[in-house]
Amino acid sequence: MQIPDDLLYLFSARVDEQRDSYILEVPKQEVTTDDIQVGDVHRVAVFVTNTTDDTPSTHEVVQNRENLAPVEKGDQRTVDIEDIGEQGDGIARTDRGYVLVVPDTEQGERVTVEVTDVSESVGFADLIERKPYYE
Repeated sequence: MQIPDDLLYLFSARVDEQRDSYILEVPKQEVTTDDIQVGDVHRVAVFVTNTTDDTPSTHEVVQNRENLAPVEKGDQRTVDIEDIGEQGDGIARTDRGYVLVVPDTEQGERVTVEVTDVSESVGFADLIERKPYYE
């Protein structure tokens, strides 16, 4: 499956029935930026949960959010700082567009970082080394 670069959030949710509709709730902790506003319309994709015995249930996946991230705490990566966030930290993207927040970096820098914290939708990393861009 190909995941688009403009993917904002990826999370698991239960489908509830309410009158003649079905409701999917966006957990508040999933919205880490101002990308989603009340009243906005967004495209939603629904995937079937595999129910075989050796595959974790949706509930188990939600309980262990770090397993959904393409990085792990302690990973070292060389990344390009693509943008600066609202708090002034550098923003880099890794596998599947996963966001890493890297303090003390500038847009356009190539840096080696160590991942210090991981959630399903965003990770945080410390700067280890600044690299020449064409290395």
